[in-house]
Amino acid sequence: MFKTIRKYAHLYGMFIKNCLIAQMEFRGNFMMSLLVESVYLLAKLLYVLVVFRTDLHVDGIPPEGLLLFIGMHTVVTGIYVGLFFTNFTKIPEYIKDGTLDLMLTKPVSLQFMASLRYVDLALPIPDILVGFVMIGIGWHAMDIPLTLLQLAGFMLLQLVSVVITYCLMIIPALLSFWFVQTGSASEIAHSAWDANNFPMAIYPAWVRRIGTFVIPLFLITNFVPLFLLGQLSWLYAGLALAGSLLLFTVIRLIWKQAVKGYSSASS
Repeated sequence: MFKTIRKYAHLYGMFIKNCLIAQMEFRGNFMMSLLVESVYLLAKLLYVLVVFRTDLHVDGIPPEGLLLFIGMHTVVTGIYVGLFFTNFTKIPEYIKDGTLDLMLTKPVSLQFMASLRYVDLALPIPDILVGFVMIGIGWHAMDIPLTLLQLAGFMLLQLVSVVITYCLMIIPALLSFWFVQTGSASEIAHSAWDANNFPMAIYPAWVRRIGTFVIPLFLITNFVPLFLLGQLSWLYAGLALAGSLLLFTVIRLIWKQAVKGYSSASS
């Protein structure tokens, strides 16, 4: 098992290296990506300014505490656009033009190759940096103790959020194995994503239940801040980890089933 992990870690390192070399060949595009994402981030920061100027409280959480939620959403957005977005948009193209046929011949996991091959090193930089700054400000303002236990819970639930992000946002791409057009599914997924940058307490109880237990979108950006604020126990943190691993297993099984029914583009 450790040999396999080392193999895939080395391969992923090569993916990152190759993507960095390719992006540095077109430095203008790299800088433009940074600029575009920074402008998008500026719009979000203006939104944060409105939250503070109106002294908005959500379920007893002051504006400083809301920074934890907005910052978490910003960080995970950066991770998503950096690691997954490009790959997920390419999967339908692989199916249509036959690139998937070539990938099937590689001596590595097809899902690994198709869903993690490309890494965007420009877009996530502003989001991750500013997101962690907002989390740090909120952490300090809410007098949350900086202990190893808190850091361990933070990192554990951060990992959970990344796994769930991968599992949920790859679903529109998986639909491409059965349907020609999946653009509408992608738009729905991204709309739901943008609605997840605030505490789930702003939604009705039935929406919270669906977003937690059926389609665990709220786990992505809510569980880390709730844990830091003392509103989420280690028991629920462990259940969130178990749930994310179960969801990944389900997505893995769906992927294998989709590949079994895949018809080569050359046939």
